[in-house]
Amino acid sequence: MVRKALFARSLAGRMLPVLFLLFVSRAFAQIPPGYYDPATGKTGVALQSALHGIIKGHTVISYSGIPGYFPTTDAKPGSVVWDMYSDVPGGTPPYIYHYNMGQECGNYNGEGDCYNREHSWPKSWFNDASPMYSDMFHIYPTDGYVNGKRNNYPYGTVSSASWTSQNGCKLGSCTWPGYSGTVFEPLDEYKGDFARTYFYMSTRYYTEDASWNVTDMTNKSQLKPWALQMMLHWCSVDPVSTKEVNRNNAMYGIQHNRNPFIDHPEYAYLIWGNPVGEGEIKTVNHLLSVYPNPAKDHCSVIFPGEFSTEGKAMNVMSVTGEKVKAAYSMEGNVMHLDIRSLPKGIFFLMLTGESDVYRAKIIKE
Repeated sequence: MVRKALFARSLAGRMLPVLFLLFVSRAFAQIPPGYYDPATGKTGVALQSALHGIIKGHTVISYSGIPGYFPTTDAKPGSVVWDMYSDVPGGTPPYIYHYNMGQECGNYNGEGDCYNREHSWPKSWFNDASPMYSDMFHIYPTDGYVNGKRNNYPYGTVSSASWTSQNGCKLGSCTWPGYSGTVFEPLDEYKGDFARTYFYMSTRYYTEDASWNVTDMTNKSQLKPWALQMMLHWCSVDPVSTKEVNRNNAMYGIQHNRNPFIDHPEYAYLIWGNPVGEGEIKTVNHLLSVYPNPAKDHCSVIFPGEFSTEGKAMNVMSVTGEKVKAAYSMEGNVMHLDIRSLPKGIFFLMLTGESDVYRAKIIKE
């Protein structure tokens, strides 16, 4: 009986942290009511400033404590480390790591030796300063060797790689217009993750970057034009995933702030995209409902009351402001859109009249 009692106490002691983490994840599974109210109706710099006010002042955790949170924020079933530098979405990774098996390290000779903490926004870019040094929104568990290869190079697109990781990440000269230096290109399936991470950093530390460096990719906390256009494109072709949503919810339970560009991907377009991001819209805005959303072939956009497109300019645009073609028909106050010709990504429908703008976000699967 004594042994059973001791075992029960031991088991209870081990279960308490697990139960606490489950409580945290459930308690913060949704965006808190009114969280983004200060950002309503804003665009451009005004929107970035409003979002900064919402997410600043987060709870700062210690850098040494980060590995203890990874099993909550960056894990696959079976306590597998979710390493975006070695993962093969929909396939078999060349190697995997497990939490609580002593596989985190700082020394490595090749891929598959160990995993460590990657500052996806290199810490040298902000001179190892706090609180960004331990801001988990840009810190991910990654293979140590690949992390070392990435070094502090910018992200970019590579055609002819000088080195390729076992899962297909590339190192080489940048092919994205505006920059030709050495860059690191992650898998397509994770490009949106890193882009939304960078938009978070640009917004969380907006006006708080006096000591940051100017790099090939950034002007302190803000992205240079070539990188901004690339990241907007990455957001479009790799929409928000369940992985990101779950991580964002978990992070809110840890740092008590959120990544707005996961909760509202359109914010990136409204701040930096064209033409909406150029300034405040001085007309009345109508946000429209879309169903189904995400959609594969067709979707319907619901307009208020009796509605006519007469006298209104209609555009469907990517997050970079590029106009795309989509056939449509009207049935009462419902617009039926044919999106079969569009690539996977996020698009915005805009109907502009003399004094009104009707907007809808469409996610193409």
